[in-house]
Amino acid sequence: MSDPLRIALAGATGLIGGHVIQACVGREDVRLTGIARREIALPKGIRMELFVAEPGKWGDVLEAVRPDALICALGTTWKKSGKNEEAFRAVDKDLVLETAESAKKHGVERFVQVSSVGADTAASAFYLRVKGEVERELMRLRFGRLDILRPGLLRGRREDDRRAAERLGIAIAPFANLLLHGRFRQYRGIRADTVADAALALAKRAAHGRFVHDNDGIARAARTLAKPELD
Repeated sequence: MSDPLRIALAGATGLIGGHVIQACVGREDVRLTGIARREIALPKGIRMELFVAEPGKWGDVLEAVRPDALICALGTTWKKSGKNEEAFRAVDKDLVLETAESAKKHGVERFVQVSSVGADTAASAFYLRVKGEVERELMRLRFGRLDILRPGLLRGRREDDRRAAERLGIAIAPFANLLLHGRFRQYRGIRADTVADAALALAKRAAHGRFVHDNDGIARAARTLAKPELD
């Protein structure tokens, strides 16, 4: 039996991060290390390490753990950032890139980034423009393998309260999806656990290159993740 793949998870306290952790319950083929700024309750049966530290110390964690791959599910919301562009960039751009640079420095070969549909450096929307800038800078770091996931509206239960408009969007997503075809398919809502499964499956792939995955690509990748055999 081969050694388990060492995977680090940045953003372990978020929606996608939580589902990545859940997807690792019972798995013997990966050894997961979570990195976060606060403690979280871990699911029953999970075998993983969780390091709680300020971001300035995350490089020390990566140096000690030496993961083969890193899944980055870091991100905030416009509301949580106080609707302040500088505060938003500090998490969604600066922290992501600092984590990626540290990962590259400490020998991480595979990097999986959870981005957003519509990410583009030329986007008129500030949120999407920042996501596009992050993608551009990640490409320049030249990881052995870089996977960028661009999901549509994420469907899943969050710990924090959502805005009414977001709750409504998630509620009607299954019906709205029926109206989105062709090039608009990428804007369909998608389950957070599907994105997490895709991130885990892609982190396990050894082929080199740079890959961008829309909703359909994310769903295909998720289906390739073999489920663990639970007792």
